[in-house]
Amino acid sequence: MDLTVVVLAAGQGTRMKSSKPKVLHPIGGKPMLVHVVKTAQALNPAQILVVHGFGGELLQQALQAEKITWVEQATQQGTGDAVAKALPFIPPSHRVLILYGDVPLIRIQTLQKLLQDTPENQMGMLTVNTENPTGLGRIVRDHRGAIQQIVEERDANENQRHIKEVNVGVFVLPAALLARWLPRLNNQNAQNEYYLSDMVQFALDDVVDIATFTVQSANEVLGVNDRAQQVAAERCYQQQCAQHFLQQGVWIADPARFDLRGSLQAAPEVMIDVNVVLEGEVLLREGCSIGPHCTLINCDIGENVTILAHCYLEGVKIAAGAKIGPFARLRPGTVLGNNVHVGNFVEIKNSRIEAGSKINHLSYIGDTTMGKSVNIGAGTITCNYDGANKHRTIIEDDVHIGSDTQLIAPVRVGKGATLGAGTTLTQDAPPEKLTVTQQIQQRSKSWQRPNKDEE
Repeated sequence: MDLTVVVLAAGQGTRMKSSKPKVLHPIGGKPMLVHVVKTAQALNPAQILVVHGFGGELLQQALQAEKITWVEQATQQGTGDAVAKALPFIPPSHRVLILYGDVPLIRIQTLQKLLQDTPENQMGMLTVNTENPTGLGRIVRDHRGAIQQIVEERDANENQRHIKEVNVGVFVLPAALLARWLPRLNNQNAQNEYYLSDMVQFALDDVVDIATFTVQSANEVLGVNDRAQQVAAERCYQQQCAQHFLQQGVWIADPARFDLRGSLQAAPEVMIDVNVVLEGEVLLREGCSIGPHCTLINCDIGENVTILAHCYLEGVKIAAGAKIGPFARLRPGTVLGNNVHVGNFVEIKNSRIEAGSKINHLSYIGDTTMGKSVNIGAGTITCNYDGANKHRTIIEDDVHIGSDTQLIAPVRVGKGATLGAGTTLTQDAPPEKLTVTQQIQQRSKSWQRPNKDEE
């Protein structure tokens, strides 16, 4: 049977204390709803329906690149009502899997197991055993272990409240059964809402078997309703990511201090120290080392690159063997060749630097094309902005630039040239020549060091 996935994402999430829809709050740098939709897509369904309510336009903007059918639930009256709104869009011949936009960590393997273990003419559901079932629907079984009913906490008696097995809310069943049972739901309960879990009783009444699959870890089905739960889900997600990369041969100093807020491709023998933040799309090739307290955003890092502590890199590409930091900032458009050295308190922006060049101390290089084997002295600045427009500096191969030098762009330094310390370059420097700004040092014979006033 073809599969339709219905994702319920209509809740406002008032406990988040935010004007943003709950399912747009991030886990691992991506909205919770994106995680769920990506998981659904991995099941190769015929269609994905997302039921939205509060902030529906924002949801559609966030997922505009995805192939989704959007269904509005204008008034939130429970999960049963939400699925009822989606029912007209589901072909009667389909099988339906129901997921939740605020349960972002559910694994593809778990859903595949649920689908495989549930016969197509039956209903399947996920359950989990938890030491803290507060707020969740309890699974009531008979003496044979068969499900008798699901009781929401507000409607449970004292004995039922002590049950540890709870309803996850994830169901799979034929669309024909949904069409039969949804009209029979009522809101005669403490919340005055229509509960999907009432379908369990309808299945028992109609002698439809119920297959259950118990999730091994409660972390996988964490629902996010407030900031504390968001933080808990974030830590679980980061632990999952860290364990995945550890198994791939990546050395992570402390999985509890690993933060992936995007997507990462990391080869074996990569080393990631503590408190490294990886955002956007990051590629770490074999043998590279990322020191503590670094941030990498949309970076392509080559083999055997060393990035020392406290570096901030965004939108950069670095070739093999380069050494960066500590305390370096590389901004978008920076491309570094093989074995380039960028040292402490160096900032580079929108510049291409070829193999073997070194900028070791306290310099700003912006809008620059730099050749091979160039040495930049401490305190060098490319003055690329005239107050209205940016201009480019070109530094050819084998140039040596002395400390405390300013290059007023647009300007070119010829191959093999040397700029003396303290030079302010306003015109092109010829190749293989020394260019230096001569300064007359003024001396006064009558000058005396001032004395400190006595108190």
